[in-house]
Amino acid sequence: MPAAIIDIGVNLTHDSFDHDRQAVLDRAVAAGVVQMIVTGTSVAASTDAAALSAANPGVIFATAGMHPHHASEFDDDAVARFRQLAQHPQVVAIGECGLDHFRNFSPPADQERAFVAQLELAAEVQLPVFLHQRDAHETFVSILREYRDRLCGGVAHCFTGNKRELHDCLDLDLHIGITGWICDERRGHDLRAAAASIPAGRLMIETDAPYLLPRDLTPQPKTRRNEPMHLPHILEVLADHSNRDFSELARETTATARSFFDLPVADPRVPG
Repeated sequence: MPAAIIDIGVNLTHDSFDHDRQAVLDRAVAAGVVQMIVTGTSVAASTDAAALSAANPGVIFATAGMHPHHASEFDDDAVARFRQLAQHPQVVAIGECGLDHFRNFSPPADQERAFVAQLELAAEVQLPVFLHQRDAHETFVSILREYRDRLCGGVAHCFTGNKRELHDCLDLDLHIGITGWICDERRGHDLRAAAASIPAGRLMIETDAPYLLPRDLTPQPKTRRNEPMHLPHILEVLADHSNRDFSELARETTATARSFFDLPVADPRVPG
């Protein structure tokens, strides 16, 4: 029987899953992924994520928010819609929100405006924030520090940084989400070196599917599409690089995710 684990970040509303979404879910559950949190990245995607979670109660949950790539679209109507979605019991976090200066699909000023507004909303509705940061660490930390005392929690989704950046996040009492980036021998060196420094109770795992397919999967899927069924592989690599036992780490990350997002126990194999 596979270890029961939770994927805290999967983009299941992505159109690459439109033709086989149920089969993707079935493969995930067969691999031991007992619960999944679908990421909201825009008003439309957040609405779809909430609908998908409502159709799969106890197994799928959702976040509601706007990715920095879409920050130029952020307005009062978006805030109102995210506030409405936050009332749904299956919506467990605000975001994906933050800063992305790697591509700047939205201008930095728009990104900061949308980020601050979503932090304000998270403080208002008392849901944790699901955070994104790329090539904007100093500004991201500076903004977050101003709001941290008002937030009930936050997770650095798809953390890819070095030890210094990790400790900046830990100093803000953030949780850390690890993806298949740790499986990349080209780009994952800093993350591999930092992994052992993540304390118990702060670590969670995610695929960010359909993105970030682990490079070391054998054989590689022909479609290059990532799926939540690959989460056990990510956990195995993480266990190796943090000098932890796989089963122990599975139990720990599952318990942490369930506590952080206030998830019910959905499977009798998983202790509450």
